[in-house]
Amino acid sequence: MTRMTRPRFLLALLIAPALTGCFASEGSGGSSDDVGDGSRLRVALAFPPAENLSPYGADATLLSRLGVTEGLTALDANGAAAPALAASWTRENDRTWLFTLREAVFQDGTDVTPATVATALTHATEARPAPAALSGVTLTAKTEGTTGVRVTTKDPDPVLPLRLSSPSLAVLSAKAYGRTDRVDPVGHATGPFELTKVMGATAATLDRYDDYWGGRAQAPGIDVKFVADGTARASALRTDQVDLAEAIPVAQAATLDKGIRKATATTRTTSLLLNTESDVFQDVGLRAAARQAVDTSALAEGVYEGYADAGTGLYGPAVTWAEGKRTEPAGRAKATDPDGATITLATYDNRPELPEAAQVLKQQLEKAGFEVKLEVREYSRLESDVLAGTFDAFVGARNSLLDTGDPVSLLAGDFTCDGSYNLALLCDKDVDKAVRKAERVTDTAGRQDAAMAAEAKILGTDAVVPLVHQRVITGVGPKVGGALLDPYERTLVGLGTRR
Repeated sequence: MTRMTRPRFLLALLIAPALTGCFASEGSGGSSDDVGDGSRLRVALAFPPAENLSPYGADATLLSRLGVTEGLTALDANGAAAPALAASWTRENDRTWLFTLREAVFQDGTDVTPATVATALTHATEARPAPAALSGVTLTAKTEGTTGVRVTTKDPDPVLPLRLSSPSLAVLSAKAYGRTDRVDPVGHATGPFELTKVMGATAATLDRYDDYWGGRAQAPGIDVKFVADGTARASALRTDQVDLAEAIPVAQAATLDKGIRKATATTRTTSLLLNTESDVFQDVGLRAAARQAVDTSALAEGVYEGYADAGTGLYGPAVTWAEGKRTEPAGRAKATDPDGATITLATYDNRPELPEAAQVLKQQLEKAGFEVKLEVREYSRLESDVLAGTFDAFVGARNSLLDTGDPVSLLAGDFTCDGSYNLALLCDKDVDKAVRKAERVTDTAGRQDAAMAAEAKILGTDAVVPLVHQRVITGVGPKVGGALLDPYERTLVGLGTRR
């Protein structure tokens, strides 16, 4: 299978160390010169590095979530592009943008220059597989004077500043690209925290980068543990072994004091993806039967215990404009009798609700007449088979605005024939036509309307069944202030995060 690439959605972590105040934080933010009591932050993350810390895959969000990397832009609280390494930008014509850089220094002591930025963006365009943020996009970056970078796209791209906020388009120094086999972000990024040591899949150490352009972070460093077991993450928080714990399982939420469990509505949707090239789900009637078998309310109320809303589309309640623009899918096929058709349903256990959700789905599908085999593994042991299209169906959690912040880019990457992360292997001419139409729309409201029209086409194929829209639970210790509870899941630790 040639269209598949490494995962972009499952590690819902994130980009650019957010500008202080961009997202809701716990406690007073304070100033960057107020360094609290000087204690290092202890953080438990659900997903270890999966791709040697490549900035082009899922590890990109791990780096941004810890405040290591950043791009030319970031996302603000409203999902708009905000300055990061670029202090400002202007659109010169429908294909060309000029970004003006701020003064900044890489963690290896070299200056951020137009040449280094252009080199970083060029390396991203040459990466194979391509970063999800560049799905269907061809761009070139060239220097302009001493502070400018001119980015030109092959086709008009009205959301380029949003696209450049992607964690996978982080800017690294020239030294990061010294090896031909991989990109090395260690010591070569620009964020307020410098990654100094990685102990395989178990732990990592970060120190404050005192020359960060945005000022000194309040915490002197971060000690990270990668803990795949959600119960163990919650226990570590309860017993004061960590200060921050991401992705607390809903089953563990009640074990934490109300003051330290923080639920955040996010742009993450858990979906059932049906492999349209599998022996069973090539048949659109059987896809329709699978969709009709699913009771999303049972998942939201039972599995997620109220920390989720029943799935209504690819974009959930956190995408506030979507509900009022959503239209019913048209042209859905009539469901046919599964008659005992055997399918393999796979999911991963790094997000502890997913195996339980898959078990409930198994029962619902079997009630409808399918024979279901359930495969559950830790994500890193499941990844290659998922990307190879081994399974008939897959349950996964996808942050719809993680890669670019643009709703249309999600559709292009995940559901078009040439999409770089098309897990359902969907190739439908009407879907492609609707997505391409949306890509050409430049004004915000019109682009949203076009995105929802394309969403209706995609849902009409029954290749994807939205299950729930999640509220992510973050464990925030009682001594912690300034934790970034980001609906886009791109940040966790920032300048003002401290204990």
